[in-house]
Amino acid sequence: MLSSLPNLLTLSRIFAVPLLVVLMWTPNPWEWLAAFALFCVAGLTDYLDGYLARAQGTVSKIGVFLDPIADKIMVAAVIIMLIHSGLVHGFAVIAALVILLREIIVSGLREYLAGLQVSLPVSQLAKWKTAAQMIALGALVLAGSADRLLPWLPAHEIGLVSLWVAAGLTLITGYDYLRAGLKHMA
Repeated sequence: MLSSLPNLLTLSRIFAVPLLVVLMWTPNPWEWLAAFALFCVAGLTDYLDGYLARAQGTVSKIGVFLDPIADKIMVAAVIIMLIHSGLVHGFAVIAALVILLREIIVSGLREYLAGLQVSLPVSQLAKWKTAAQMIALGALVLAGSADRLLPWLPAHEIGLVSLWVAAGLTLITGYDYLRAGLKHMA
């Protein structure tokens, strides 16, 4: 089942992460613009893989396993590179860390609960959190080129505001998942 189109899209997202990091490594605005395009394509595959798997009836255990891993790898790599580049600095690092820590905690919680054969469904608010996260990270990646290529575009400001919105939603959804998970730990 690994060769199904939805799973190939998920794998492409994982394999895109090293290229994304390389493109964000230098201050070259054209490479950051390419990183933004790659990030957008990867975000699109995140939507498409789940949609296609459900529409084609090809939802697989490997896909259910790999999809959140692909998301977390990409989000973590982008956040690290944004901090490395200085696009996320000062107090904004706190928002980025909130997002990273929540992803780690919820992943651990899901893994623990899977051993108990309990699943935590993704809430609608968590989907909004993901959307805010993708907008924030996308805008911040674009900001790596916007200062020189698109100086009229307030990508950095949009990215930072969206990052704080995502961090707020991250705290709420993280608490919701933790509260639901703790019921199964007692």
